[in-house]
Amino acid sequence: MCPTCFAQWQSRWGYLFNTINMKIGFIGLGNLGTPIAENMLEKGHQLFVYNRTASKTKALTDKGATAIATVKELAAQCAVIVTMVSDDKALKSICEGDEGLIQNMQPGGVHIAMSTILPLTAQELSEQHQQQGSHYLAAPVFGRPEAARARKLNFVISGAATLRQQYEQLFKDAGGAGVWDFGDAITAANTVKLCGNFMIAAALEAIGESVSLAAKSNIDTQKMWSFFSQTLFNSPIYVNYGNIIVNQQFKPAAFNMPLGLKDINLVLSQAAAVDNNMPFAMLLKHHMQQIIEKDPELDWSAVSQAANL
Repeated sequence: MCPTCFAQWQSRWGYLFNTINMKIGFIGLGNLGTPIAENMLEKGHQLFVYNRTASKTKALTDKGATAIATVKELAAQCAVIVTMVSDDKALKSICEGDEGLIQNMQPGGVHIAMSTILPLTAQELSEQHQQQGSHYLAAPVFGRPEAARARKLNFVISGAATLRQQYEQLFKDAGGAGVWDFGDAITAANTVKLCGNFMIAAALEAIGESVSLAAKSNIDTQKMWSFFSQTLFNSPIYVNYGNIIVNQQFKPAAFNMPLGLKDINLVLSQAAAVDNNMPFAMLLKHHMQQIIEKDPELDWSAVSQAANL
């Protein structure tokens, strides 16, 4: 067998051998975490789940997962822990302290963090894991819940090369249509995630202002968006969000406005850390704050309406 073929065989089958009987812990069963965890179950992984609101584990236990009462117990039982929680504060709360992941993970255990957080937070948590003999892999994800259910997510990953290679298949099992490798720097994946979410938010604003202009100019907005989404802007962001905005289907929220504002604040924090001016991000922040004052339960795509409040 040629060296290249052997390496491919080893990568594929080594993953399968390593994951036989491996217990995977999953923390964070929100709108996106739940379908990601369900995808793992459907691929045959042995899943143990924890959620601060315990009732949210039922959707997974009904499908074969095991609910665990505490983070400490989950960390003791599972060699691999996946987290998908709302923000930096929530992630730190489950990682730090005597009852947290870092103090209680198995030696050599791996924490795969899928949340959208500051690169600095990823750096700090990675260092704390390393000090305790465990590992941290950054793996934020692009995609809404419907993309997770359709297995069309995109994961961006960074961290130790051995971990990136070893767990690539797990991301595919989690619903990843693409797994994008950004190298060794633990902060890289979260920086890419913030840049991506900023561009999505900018697109939402642009779509909303364009649709408003068309409507006030007596243009059929449905027809206009059908044209745009099939030609100049034929991409999932414009197709899917364009339909939401044209039809003003902002409830129920798949990703609510406070979470969108959280992400824009992270973008601005990272911009300040590297001395990068982002005036449009400041405008988005202002508009999101306006929408939250009106109705915090709206989907973040409703930022498209703020210019006309």
